[in-house]
Amino acid sequence: MNILESIRLAMRGLSANKMRSALTMLGIIIGVGAVIGLLSIGQGAQAAITEQIQGIGSNLIFVIPGAFRQGGVSFGMGSLASLTSDDAEAIADPFNCPDVIAVAPELTRSAQIVYRNQNANSSVVGTTPDYAFVRKVEVEQGHFFSTQELVSSARVAVLGGRLAVDLFDVESPIGTTIRINRIPFRVIGVLAERGGPGGGGGSDDSVFVPISTAQTRLFGSVMARGGGRAVSIISASAIDEERMDSAIEQITQVLRQRHGIQYQEDDFTVTSQKDILDMLNQITDILTIFLGAIAAISLLVGGIGIMNIMLVSVTERTREIGIRKAVGAKRRDIMIQFLIEAVVLSVIGGVMGIGFGALVAAIVNSTGVLITKVSVQAVILAVTFSLTVGLFFGLYPATRAANLNPIDALRYE
Repeated sequence: MNILESIRLAMRGLSANKMRSALTMLGIIIGVGAVIGLLSIGQGAQAAITEQIQGIGSNLIFVIPGAFRQGGVSFGMGSLASLTSDDAEAIADPFNCPDVIAVAPELTRSAQIVYRNQNANSSVVGTTPDYAFVRKVEVEQGHFFSTQELVSSARVAVLGGRLAVDLFDVESPIGTTIRINRIPFRVIGVLAERGGPGGGGGSDDSVFVPISTAQTRLFGSVMARGGGRAVSIISASAIDEERMDSAIEQITQVLRQRHGIQYQEDDFTVTSQKDILDMLNQITDILTIFLGAIAAISLLVGGIGIMNIMLVSVTERTREIGIRKAVGAKRRDIMIQFLIEAVVLSVIGGVMGIGFGALVAAIVNSTGVLITKVSVQAVILAVTFSLTVGLFFGLYPATRAANLNPIDALRYE
């Protein structure tokens, strides 16, 4: 008996009990749909994180105060005041770090922002004019503060796009006066809103002022260990991606020399945008695999359902098996027929499960919280797994059917 004839007989056997077959496939449908849906959510989350990280700058390098090591990897603590504005100027010197094209030190604090009867608790970022280039921010209205305003410690402010809407609604903020911790600042610019869950890396909800103003007039002069005005973080941009490693090495050498570090551990951490992205991608990969593994459990449950129904089918069709063997059907023919029935159940369920998974992904997309990505790899994985489940759990009933004694089978009532 050829394969096509076996498939025809399998379809006839399944169609004889449509409701039972449909309920059996339900476990596979839910399992495949869950695998595809959860994997698409995981991949969508990974894509969103990648977009957010890449959106905060180009070829970015972060220098963070403090450091500790875990498993041979250094992580910034951010709690130790070990970086200063002078460190940023040293890194910006092309003789010290020729592979660094721009540097922007940042001093970040929370503060109360007030405009008339509107107020918001927001992050105030003291920085330099190079911040706009390093972090790839676009000014939608007005302009970013200039070097002259930085040198004169001017009380000027640039608002994040979302914060500007919260405080001013439809009114133009340019030229108005806001109060940051009760100190008046003139608004000279508004950044384009980046959007996304992280608010463009925090820029949408922040206020930007000259770092000299933040250090002397707004937050007071916070001194770093060893002297100098402290900064929260130093952001730098490498000339291109290929020279990131050499730029990191140059920054490290400059800071070790400035901080008088010889044999001690660094009191700072230098990390790149790529390092952060790789670490976050590893986390999302693990979560995606975890979600897929949980969803795969429902496929196993569906496989057990297939085995259960196939065993019932073998029992119900014992006389049929005996008759077929009596007229010349071989053990292999019986086994192939029942295996094909199990595979047909899992394949049809898998195809329907693809539609169910795509529907789950579309529903998540419609919420606007996350853009899911149904990948070809996820579909192939889910269908392959469902086919394997059908073969595995159909093997025992098929073997049992093939091993029936034709005389005993003919006597079965």
